[in-house]
Amino acid sequence: MNTQPRHTTLLQDLASLPGQYWILFSGTLVNRFGNFVMPFLVIYLKMHGHDERTIGFTLGAYGAGGLCAGILGGWLADRVGRKATMLISCTGAATFMLLLSQANSVIALLMTTFMTGLSAGIYSPAAGALIADLIPPELRVRAFACQRWAINVGFAAGMATAGFMAKKSFLALFVADAGTTLLLGLTILIGLKPRPASKAAKAKSGWSHALKHMKANPPFMIASSAGFLITLVFLQMSCTYSLQTTEGAGLDERTYGMLMAMNGIMIACLELPLIGFTRRFAPVKVIAIGYALLGIGMGINSLGATLPLLIVSMAVFTIGEMIALPVSNGYMASLAPDEMRGRYQGVMSITWSSATMVGPTLGILLYHFNPQVLWMAITGLSFVAASLVLASQWKAGRVEQEDVDDSIIQADQS
Repeated sequence: MNTQPRHTTLLQDLASLPGQYWILFSGTLVNRFGNFVMPFLVIYLKMHGHDERTIGFTLGAYGAGGLCAGILGGWLADRVGRKATMLISCTGAATFMLLLSQANSVIALLMTTFMTGLSAGIYSPAAGALIADLIPPELRVRAFACQRWAINVGFAAGMATAGFMAKKSFLALFVADAGTTLLLGLTILIGLKPRPASKAAKAKSGWSHALKHMKANPPFMIASSAGFLITLVFLQMSCTYSLQTTEGAGLDERTYGMLMAMNGIMIACLELPLIGFTRRFAPVKVIAIGYALLGIGMGINSLGATLPLLIVSMAVFTIGEMIALPVSNGYMASLAPDEMRGRYQGVMSITWSSATMVGPTLGILLYHFNPQVLWMAITGLSFVAASLVLASQWKAGRVEQEDVDDSIIQADQS
């Protein structure tokens, strides 16, 4: 990854991003405004009388769907192209979101949640690969940050709205979520030009070749391990943090919605300008600092369950998120060869989904055992993740890309 300082202003960087990118940006903004259901799913299931075990398995089913989606979505993105894969995702996710709203039995909940996670998760590898396709390396951190800006502005407005909607009708959340997903699909269908997979990519579109390449790419493997751990930390914001708000502090759903909106508002106002400062430094050091702050932010909840502490916790957590995640996305994209971007992005999606399968369940169980133990454990995980990211830079200094390519050639010949 290019770590040389880029001496351009925010406006100059934004003006350099291509029109196709801005179409994707616009669709993402609308879609994320309507991402109502998953952040409120724990509260929704508890209101319908489901116990903690069922809630944990349901959240795990969503993660299992996302895990399979990383495999399928990464392959589809490299095999049939980015646009087709994203259209499949939008159509499926909207359909299964509506079916989830009608699921009452445990089996129906698990099946529809799994299919929702599978359908929605197919989108991520294709979208990440498309951004890397469209944007030159020196602008990728800015481009990923802009994409996050769209996600978080939409999320902030959506959470503020959803908190009030949930008091009236949870069904409306499901319908609105599905509707905005279809609107994203329509934007992609009309606005994005097809980018068919190249012959070279199709010839090597299988997972076996990609896995050999990844195995010979230690920086990617180490950074992916760090990504798994930090995802366990990150996921607490939408499960145990909601319990800390509603059960621990005795506040209502609207307060939780506003706290989540605070996260999005901070990112919308501060993240893009902040990148102008953080890009002066080595990416792995920036990522490590951000990871540590994510854990410290959640760890603040060990001091008690009050609204002031919840606000401080969210503020520190959000600062860490703004520092780490845009740079992490660009850093990980830089480690993938062009013809394997979909599958590399798929592994990143698999990493996230694997953590989703276990993180919420373990977090909820540990929260009800002892909240203080949970928050301190989360802080410890974040420091381990930060150390691994730093280790990936050390490994990158020992393994040049030529060595990776030689290893692949030898593996293919054997």
